Amino acid sequence: MKRLALAVAALGFVALGARPAVAQDMMQMKMAEGEEVEFTAQVVDLSCKVVYGLTGEEHRMCAQVCADQGIPLVLLHDGEIYMPVSKAMPGTGSNEQLKPHAEHEVKVKGKVIERAGQKTIIIESIEVV
Repeated sequence: MKRLALAVAALGFVALGARPAVAQDMMQMKMAEGEEVEFTAQVVDLSCKVVYGLTGEEHRMCAQVCADQGIPLVLLHDGEIYMPVSKAMPGTGSNEQLKPHAEHEVKVKGKVIERAGQKTIIIESIEVV
Protein backbone atom coordinates (compact mmCIF):
# COMPACT_ATOMS: atom_id res chain seq x y z
CA MET A 1 0.00 0.00 0.00
CA LYS A 2 2.87 2.32 0.85
CA ARG A 3 4.47 1.62 -2.50
CA LEU A 4 1.26 2.47 -4.30
CA ALA A 5 0.96 5.77 -2.42
CA LEU A 6 4.58 6.63 -3.23
CA ALA A 7 4.08 5.77 -6.90
CA VAL A 8 0.96 7.96 -7.10
CA ALA A 9 2.76 10.85 -5.37
CA ALA A 10 5.75 10.51 -7.73
CA LEU A 11 3.47 10.57 -10.78
CA GLY A 12 1.76 13.66 -9.38
CA PHE A 13 5.07 15.48 -9.03
CA VAL A 14 6.08 14.50 -12.56
CA ALA A 15 2.75 15.73 -13.92
CA LEU A 16 2.99 19.01 -12.02
CA GLY A 17 6.53 19.52 -13.20
CA ALA A 18 5.48 18.97 -16.83
CA ARG A 19 2.77 21.61 -16.79
CA PRO A 20 5.09 24.63 -16.78
CA ALA A 21 7.14 23.06 -19.57
CA VAL A 22 4.02 22.56 -21.71
CA ALA A 23 2.87 26.12 -21.01
CA GLN A 24 6.31 27.42 -21.90
CA ASP A 25 6.30 25.47 -25.18
CA MET A 26 2.90 26.96 -26.05
CA MET A 27 4.19 30.47 -25.36
CA GLN A 28 7.13 29.91 -27.69
CA MET A 29 5.01 28.76 -30.63
CA LYS A 30 5.05 31.14 -33.54
CA MET A 31 1.85 31.93 -35.40
CA ALA A 32 1.87 31.14 -39.12
CA GLU A 33 2.48 33.92 -41.59
CA GLY A 34 -0.62 35.20 -43.28
CA GLU A 35 -1.99 38.00 -45.39
CA GLU A 36 -3.95 40.94 -43.99
CA VAL A 37 -7.20 41.17 -45.97
CA GLU A 38 -10.50 42.99 -46.18
CA PHE A 39 -13.40 41.60 -48.21
CA THR A 40 -17.16 41.13 -48.37
CA ALA A 41 -18.49 37.63 -47.74
CA GLN A 42 -21.66 35.75 -46.89
CA VAL A 43 -21.88 33.95 -43.55
CA VAL A 44 -23.13 30.39 -44.22
CA ASP A 45 -23.34 27.19 -42.24
CA LEU A 46 -20.86 24.71 -43.63
CA SER A 47 -23.04 21.60 -43.49
CA CYS A 48 -26.14 22.90 -45.26
CA LYS A 49 -24.14 24.85 -47.85
CA VAL A 50 -21.84 21.98 -48.83
CA VAL A 51 -24.21 19.01 -48.46
CA TYR A 52 -27.53 20.53 -49.59
CA GLY A 53 -26.62 23.82 -51.29
CA LEU A 54 -28.93 25.71 -48.91
CA THR A 55 -28.29 29.40 -48.44
CA GLY A 56 -30.11 32.72 -48.29
CA GLU A 57 -32.45 34.60 -45.96
CA GLU A 58 -35.03 31.76 -45.93
CA HIS A 59 -32.29 29.51 -44.54
CA ARG A 60 -31.18 31.97 -41.81
CA MET A 61 -32.95 30.32 -38.84
CA CYS A 62 -31.72 26.87 -39.89
CA ALA A 63 -28.14 28.19 -40.08
CA GLN A 64 -28.44 29.62 -36.57
CA VAL A 65 -29.80 26.32 -35.23
CA CYS A 66 -26.94 24.45 -36.92
CA ALA A 67 -24.49 26.89 -35.30
CA ASP A 68 -26.05 26.13 -31.89
CA GLN A 69 -25.47 22.42 -32.62
CA GLY A 70 -21.78 23.03 -33.31
CA ILE A 71 -21.82 23.14 -37.12
CA PRO A 72 -19.23 25.77 -38.10
CA LEU A 73 -20.37 29.04 -39.62
CA VAL A 74 -17.95 30.03 -42.37
CA LEU A 75 -17.38 32.88 -44.78
CA LEU A 76 -18.14 32.41 -48.47
CA HIS A 77 -16.21 34.84 -50.69
CA ASP A 78 -15.83 34.56 -54.46
CA GLY A 79 -16.87 30.91 -54.39
CA GLU A 80 -14.30 29.99 -51.74
CA ILE A 81 -14.89 29.02 -48.13
CA TYR A 82 -12.88 30.69 -45.37
CA MET A 83 -12.96 28.87 -42.03
CA PRO A 84 -12.71 31.27 -39.08
CA VAL A 85 -9.99 30.23 -36.65
CA SER A 86 -8.71 31.62 -33.39
CA LYS A 87 -5.24 32.78 -32.48
CA ALA A 88 -6.05 32.04 -28.83
CA MET A 89 -4.45 29.01 -27.18
CA PRO A 90 -6.46 26.91 -26.65
CA GLY A 91 -8.58 28.01 -29.57
CA THR A 92 -12.07 29.45 -29.26
CA GLY A 93 -14.94 28.99 -31.69
CA SER A 94 -16.33 31.72 -33.93
CA ASN A 95 -19.99 30.66 -34.09
CA GLU A 96 -21.11 33.13 -31.41
CA GLN A 97 -19.38 35.97 -33.27
CA LEU A 98 -20.89 34.97 -36.63
CA LYS A 99 -24.36 33.73 -35.57
CA PRO A 100 -26.01 37.20 -35.59
CA HIS A 101 -24.78 37.57 -39.19
CA ALA A 102 -25.92 34.13 -40.45
CA GLU A 103 -26.87 34.26 -44.14
CA HIS A 104 -26.02 37.97 -44.35
CA GLU A 105 -23.35 39.81 -46.31
CA VAL A 106 -20.58 41.13 -44.07
CA LYS A 107 -17.40 43.13 -44.47
CA VAL A 108 -14.53 41.31 -42.81
CA LYS A 109 -11.02 42.40 -41.90
CA GLY A 110 -8.51 39.86 -40.73
CA LYS A 111 -5.56 37.63 -41.46
CA VAL A 112 -5.86 34.79 -43.98
CA ILE A 113 -3.68 31.71 -43.50
CA GLU A 114 -3.77 28.87 -46.03
CA ARG A 115 -2.51 25.40 -45.19
CA ALA A 116 -3.21 21.99 -46.67
CA GLY A 117 -5.64 23.53 -49.15
CA GLN A 118 -7.78 25.12 -46.42
CA LYS A 119 -8.25 28.87 -46.28
CA THR A 120 -8.68 30.13 -42.74
CA ILE A 121 -9.19 33.61 -41.36
CA ILE A 122 -8.49 35.19 -38.01
CA ILE A 123 -11.27 37.81 -37.88
CA GLU A 124 -10.19 41.20 -36.55
CA SER A 125 -13.48 42.98 -37.33
CA ILE A 126 -16.81 42.17 -38.91
CA GLU A 127 -19.75 44.39 -39.82
CA VAL A 128 -22.98 44.03 -41.79
CA VAL A 129 -22.85 45.49 -45.29
